Amino acid sequence: MILPQGRLSTEDGMWSTVKKMFSMLLALVAAVSVMTIGAPAAQAAGSCSGTITYSQVISSGLGELVIYYNSSDGGTNSACFYHRGAAYGTAAATMVQIYRCERPNNEGAHCTPDGERDTDSGNFSYYAGPVGVTGVASRCVEARAYIVWGGEAQWIFSRQQGC
Repeated sequence: MILPQGRLSTEDGMWSTVKKMFSMLLALVAAVSVMTIGAPAAQAAGSCSGTITYSQVISSGLGELVIYYNSSDGGTNSACFYHRGAAYGTAAATMVQIYRCERPNNEGAHCTPDGERDTDSGNFSYYAGPVGVTGVASRCVEARAYIVWGGEAQWIFSRQQGC
C-alpha cells in the first residue's frame, strides 16, 4: 500500500522481503537438486543398456552379472551386477569389473587383461556398475563380480565373451 507521502507501508516492505527470501530459498533448492540429482556419477564408457551378450545368476541366487554390447566407439562392452533374491534392496559390499582381453579370440577361457579395465565397488543395495571398456569390436572381454553375504564374498566370472 502506498501512503500519502509516497512511502511504502511496513506491510508492503515485509511482503517484498518475504518474496526475496522465498526466491533465494527456491534458487538454493534448485541448485542443490542439480548438484545431487542432475549430476550423474562419473562413469567410463558404459551403461546398463544395449544388447545383452552374457547373463548369469551366481549359484546362491543373490546376484546376476550382465554384459551388454553397443557398437559405438569402436565397440563398447559394459557390465552391471544386479542384486537378486534376498540381497535385492539390502546394502552389501558389491563389486563389478570388466576388462578387455589381450587375445582376440578365446571365448570361454579366462583372459589376460590388456590394461583397459573399469571397476565399480561399494556398499550397494540394488546393483554395482555400470562399468565399460571401448575398442572391443574385434576383442574379447571378461567381467567379474562379487557380493559379500553372510561375511563371505560370492564371486562370478564371465570368462571371455563377445569374441
